[in-house]
Amino acid sequence: MLTRAIPVFGTRRSLRVFERNFAIYRSQWLMLVSGFFEPLFYLLSIGLGLNHLVGDLRVDGRLVSYATFVAPGMLATSAMNGAMIDTIFNTFFRLKISKSYEAVLATPLTVSDVALGELWWALARASVYATSFIACMLVLGDAGSWWVLLCLPGAILTSLAFSCIGLAACTYIRSWQDFDLVGVVQLPLFLFSATFFPLSLYPRWLAAIVAFSPLYQSASLLRSLSLGQFHVSLVVPVLYLGVIGALGLKLAARRFTRVLIP
Repeated sequence: MLTRAIPVFGTRRSLRVFERNFAIYRSQWLMLVSGFFEPLFYLLSIGLGLNHLVGDLRVDGRLVSYATFVAPGMLATSAMNGAMIDTIFNTFFRLKISKSYEAVLATPLTVSDVALGELWWALARASVYATSFIACMLVLGDAGSWWVLLCLPGAILTSLAFSCIGLAACTYIRSWQDFDLVGVVQLPLFLFSATFFPLSLYPRWLAAIVAFSPLYQSASLLRSLSLGQFHVSLVVPVLYLGVIGALGLKLAARRFTRVLIP
C-alpha cells in the first residue's frame, strides 16, 4: 500500500483540498490574522524582560543577547505548535466530528489527496506565520544577521516534519480527551529542547536525550542560520527533519486509508 501511496501523493487533485480550506478561512480571516500577534508578544516579552535579566550568552564562540539566542528557538516552537494545531486538532474535527472527508471522497479525490491537501494547507499557514515571525525579529533587533532570512525555509522544513507526524497521530485519537496526550508530548519538547538555554547547561544525561528531540534539531538549525554560522554539521538537522517528515507521511498515508476506507 505504501508503494502505491507515494506516487499518488504527487497528484494535483490534492490542491483541491487546499482550495477548500482557503475558501473556508476567507470568512474566518480573524483567526489567520491573530497568528501575527503571537510572535510579536513572544519577542516583546523576552526583549523587554528576560533579555536584561539573563545577559549575553556564548554561541559557538560568539556573544549574543539572550533575546537573539531565544528568538530562533521560539520560531521553531511556533512552527511546531502551528503544525500540530492544523494537522491534529483541525484535521480531527473534519475527520471524526464534521465528517467532511466523507463528502470529499464522494468526488474523484482519493484518501492520499486528502492527506496531502491538508499538508499543503498546514505548510502554507506555516510559511505566512514564519515570515511574520522573522519580520518581527528584524524589526525588534533580535536577528543575529541578515542570514536570518534563511530561517524561512528552515521553519517550513520544521512544519513539514511536525505536520506529517501530526497527520499520522490524528488518526489514533479517539476523542477530545486524547488531546491531553498531545500536550504531554508538546510541553516537554517546549521546555527541554534547548529553546531557552544552551545544551551545554543541561546535565550530561539529559543533554544526550535532548539531542534526539526534533524540536532541538530545528532550534539548533534556525539558531545557526540566524547567526550566519554555517558548518557541515547543519546537514544533520536537515536530514533528521526530512527523514521524520518522510516517515510520518508514509504512516499518515496508511492510517488515513485505514480510517476512511475500513
